[in-house]
Amino acid sequence: MSENLLKTPLFDLHVELGAKMVPFAGYEMPVQYPLGVKKEHLHTREQAGLFDVSHMGQVKLTGANAAAALEKLVPVDIIDLPVGKQRYALFTNDEGGIMDDLMVTNYGDYIYVVVNAACKDQDIAHMRANLGEGVELEVLDDRALVAVQGPTAAAAIARIQPAVNDMVFMDSRIMEIDGVECFVSRSGYTGEDGFEISIPAADADRLTRLFLAQPEIEAIGLGARDSLRLESGLCLYGHDIDTTTTPLEGSLIWAISKNRRADGERAGGFPGADKIFDQIANKNWTRKRIGLIGEGRAPVREGTKLFDANDNEIGVVTSGTYGPTVEAPVAMGYVATEFSALDTQVFADVRGKKLPMTVARMPFIEQRYYRG
Repeated sequence: MSENLLKTPLFDLHVELGAKMVPFAGYEMPVQYPLGVKKEHLHTREQAGLFDVSHMGQVKLTGANAAAALEKLVPVDIIDLPVGKQRYALFTNDEGGIMDDLMVTNYGDYIYVVVNAACKDQDIAHMRANLGEGVELEVLDDRALVAVQGPTAAAAIARIQPAVNDMVFMDSRIMEIDGVECFVSRSGYTGEDGFEISIPAADADRLTRLFLAQPEIEAIGLGARDSLRLESGLCLYGHDIDTTTTPLEGSLIWAISKNRRADGERAGGFPGADKIFDQIANKNWTRKRIGLIGEGRAPVREGTKLFDANDNEIGVVTSGTYGPTVEAPVAMGYVATEFSALDTQVFADVRGKKLPMTVARMPFIEQRYYRG
């Protein structure tokens, strides 16, 4: 391992558990444990898995106009975000491209933001440069972040802190877990019910061991995290969305709040608004993010070119794997809009063979978020 890689507060625990460690976004991270990627994936779908996501950036914004200031950087309603609620947001650039996707929580006295690990430095610099006077930005680099995901996650965590049973999807609470003040949201990146729990670094190892002591919960690596989120149709920044894709091309129009659209009460005001509004009004984007299901068992990986029946190149796969729950190759990628309709057949060029794939609705599995 390179000496320059950072370690999360749970590094020693991963090594103790027999994890295979790999470089990821500047950190040494567990890609899998002895259970193996497929079994880790299926265990999360059937019971509960624990993921170390401490490499993500955690930021606290304070100041009377923190919400209004952040709202100027995203096409999302932040001003009216209720206390104790979390919302998915996008940083856009002046061309309407996506700089990152992020989670925003209103904790009343401050706004709590979680950004992607690979974009962390860029996002923090972007906020510092643009939030303006009267907003203080604090990087919470002394906290770990773990996700406990799966149909039995709530039962397992409620054994330690019953108050989590009072939360529904996208609720956020500050609560004590075994005497430690944690930020807890009922959300995740697998399509399953579960929680993301921010823990002071000094307490992270002890609390994580307590979670793993629950009979339902297994440690899960980045390999299964990737196949779980792909089956659930969730984008990975830098692969499925980036600065060259607008929210419309990325099939993320739902992430543009109604009151920020051209006819909304707080229309525009975010970077790239004119380009995005033009695309909404005129439906003039030329490619679209779609889901694909393949035949057979061969996975169709990122970077694979897509063709029509006449051998014309029409797009590219941005994420792909064999979906252990779907029991078929699943992928997402971009195709020319005329090939984006459901049930359209396209062909993936895998080592010179044209493998048939069908444009399919995402998510590929039923999302099981708990809505009460």
